[in-house]
Amino acid sequence: MKGKLVYKTKNGKAYCADSIELLKTIKSNSVNLVLTSPPFALRRKKSYGNVSADEYYQWFLPFAKEIRRILKPSGSFVLDIGGSWNEGIPTRSLYHFELLLRLCVEDNLFNLAQEFYWYNPAKMPAPAQWVTIERIRVKDAVNTIWWLSKSENPKADNRRVLQPYKKSMQILLRKGYNQGLRPSGHLVSSKWSKDQGGSIPSNIIIAANTKSTDDYIKACREFGLAVHPARFVDKIPEFFIKFLTKPNELVLDPFAGSNVVGSIAEKLKRNWISVEIIEEYVIGSAFRFNGKGKLVYNKYLGNS
Repeated sequence: MKGKLVYKTKNGKAYCADSIELLKTIKSNSVNLVLTSPPFALRRKKSYGNVSADEYYQWFLPFAKEIRRILKPSGSFVLDIGGSWNEGIPTRSLYHFELLLRLCVEDNLFNLAQEFYWYNPAKMPAPAQWVTIERIRVKDAVNTIWWLSKSENPKADNRRVLQPYKKSMQILLRKGYNQGLRPSGHLVSSKWSKDQGGSIPSNIIIAANTKSTDDYIKACREFGLAVHPARFVDKIPEFFIKFLTKPNELVLDPFAGSNVVGSIAEKLKRNWISVEIIEEYVIGSAFRFNGKGKLVYNKYLGNS
């Protein structure tokens, strides 16, 4: 593969590379899940790189074509893509909806399997001009996550992401439902009282991004490495990796950042490939894996 292999684990490989070049080297129809949070089209430039809303689709299209090629026919592409405000005015950009329509309609690269929403109750009230100064908008606390698929019938199993029953549901299962036709048109039968092992989750994932310190952050600070400013919350990749793959299947993140996806895939016994263009972020991400961080740091930066 093109690019530099910075470190390996039992199940995965972390590369420092331009991901479009590395994607081109991956075998067609070989990846079960591509899961990523690329740079968003934000109004201000970030250290990890981002392009404007007007340029976004043309920038993203080459990646999308390669992702489609490498996915297995039953594979999935999960894209966390936050929204943006139009510069200078209190209205929202539609770039992420335009991206979805162009990927699924104009270029017919993917199907929309389902839309998800990541609700982050800890998001800052921004942009301050409209939210906290002029008070004409409310806090934006939701990211859209598009679950896209190569075929119309991607592989998935919601039994792998069941949630514990609430107390009220446990009581209902013991006592049983009142059977019969409901106003909604649903016919409640005795089958409704069967314990399925948990409740089926909704397409809203609640995860607060409040972590100010962990082993990764502590290690980066100790060794003088930049902490990636836009880290994935563990709960997001954990949900989709469980939902859409089985152990030993392959997960790929082409915009890996601090490699949260790879670390969760490792814990869940999935094979993984991560690609990140900034070497310092790749080196820092090794601290997510026991015994890897210091070795990788010493190899690449220890004598610099």
